[in-house]
Amino acid sequence: MKSSERNYNRRYPEEYNLFRTIFYMGFLKLVVEPFMAIFYDYKITGRENITKHKKTDRLLYTGNHISHFDPPIISMACQRPIAYMAKKELFQKGDKWEWLVKRLGAFAVDRTKPEIATFKTVKDILSTSWSIGIFPQGGIRPYGRLEDIKKGFVVIAKNAKADIVPVALGSFDGYPKLKPFTRRKVRIHVGTPISYKLPEDVIIYEWCKQISEHAEYENCAPVPESYKQNVNN
Repeated sequence: MKSSERNYNRRYPEEYNLFRTIFYMGFLKLVVEPFMAIFYDYKITGRENITKHKKTDRLLYTGNHISHFDPPIISMACQRPIAYMAKKELFQKGDKWEWLVKRLGAFAVDRTKPEIATFKTVKDILSTSWSIGIFPQGGIRPYGRLEDIKKGFVVIAKNAKADIVPVALGSFDGYPKLKPFTRRKVRIHVGTPISYKLPEDVIIYEWCKQISEHAEYENCAPVPESYKQNVNN
């Protein structure tokens, strides 16, 4: 089978080796960070929320989705190699992101049909030094409102026994302007990890709560009764 015909929904631990990790971290240092410094006025807060975690800990990094730049921005903020769950169309030959998403360790998902391969891939990746990246909104959404959150990220977290780290992307005012001395704005906050052991509705509400607080979103998620009980306890 030709490599171009490969189904990237199934990836294996050996693919997340030392060489790919060096390539990934080098991409962050040599491409992403200089790009952000030139085109964005950015500030990162909350890194202390994950520094206490070992790089072998199982973590899902989950941000609000506002642009195509979100994956590298989140990885830069967290300083970890993160394999992102991405729509299968990005892996098709001819797509402008195809070369990059494959080599940066992303894996494909069919949004209309969840597959067992996805859960196997997540577990395999988390058995390495890499983490997983998921966008609970299911795709790029307009900045400002949190609604229609997909529950898949909670199912994946519970299945993999991985805590969830909310990453809020706030104050985003668009893609770069190709004008000298003109920088767009973005603020990145790495939130407090949410235990996968909590009830599903509590996890979703807590995720929405942290994103809303640090990205200045309107939180449309109702407060679940189980959340009130957990807080009171």
